[in-house]
Amino acid sequence: MKRVVDLIVAIFLLCFLSGPIFIIALLVKLSSAGPVFYWSDRVGKDNKIFKMCKFRTMRLDAPAVATHLLKDANRYLTPVGSFLRKFSLDELPQLFNIIRGEMTFVGPRPALFNQDDLIELRTKKNVHTLVPGVTGWAQVNGRDELPIPVKVEFDAYYLKNRSLILDAKIMLITLLKVINKEGVNH
Repeated sequence: MKRVVDLIVAIFLLCFLSGPIFIIALLVKLSSAGPVFYWSDRVGKDNKIFKMCKFRTMRLDAPAVATHLLKDANRYLTPVGSFLRKFSLDELPQLFNIIRGEMTFVGPRPALFNQDDLIELRTKKNVHTLVPGVTGWAQVNGRDELPIPVKVEFDAYYLKNRSLILDAKIMLITLLKVINKEGVNH
């Protein structure tokens, strides 16, 4: 049922947001050298690597690590990167990942391929059996500010308590946090 809802909503949103998506793509292309999209190697269901799509917000010379680990992440941002991140618009291309079945709207946020500590803890708690999400219980409870063990505990809570009602609650909290620009690093 969740997959069907994901597919219908993602296709609807892709159609409904096609104009803004085109404008954002144009702004990314015109404001900096390089491709419009950034394809990040991420850990998906059952620890399989997939390519997660985002609008590119960083310059081409940015290191391939989590942004919060960079000493001065702002120096790597493109001219429109900060704006896209502030309103989470860089996440819109993940609709393609949802359509392809690599992601869902709500689930644990996919780890970077090199976040071995996070991957190991999630595997121990069976969180790796879930399809990763655009947002999740850990995201609405602290995002990148959370230490990895705490993040995994939130992910494990979601695994044990997942339901359409919890998903709806997480989506509503996510929407409010995006509107209030809460928990956005850059």
